[in-house]
Amino acid sequence: MKRRRKSKRKKEKTCDVKGCDEDKKKSLPSEKVSKKTELTIESSGRKTYLCKEHYKKYKKETKEERTTKRLAWD
Repeated sequence: MKRRRKSKRKKEKTCDVKGCDEDKKKSLPSEKVSKKTELTIESSGRKTYLCKEHYKKYKKETKEERTTKRLAWD
C-alpha cells in the first residue's frame, strides 16, 4: 500500500464569511452552513471555513435542530 505524504506546510486559511479576515477554526459542509444560517459565505467549494465567532453563531442558529436529532436518535 502506498502512503500519502502529508504536506509539511500548513495552508493559511481565513474565515469564508464575507468581510471576515480571522483565521479558520472549524470546517463544515458549505451546503449546511448556507441553508441553515444567515451567514453570507464566499466559498465555492465543498467545505466552508469558519472562525471562532462565526462558528459560535452557527451553533446558536442550529441548536434546536441538533437537539431534536439527538432526541430522535434513540
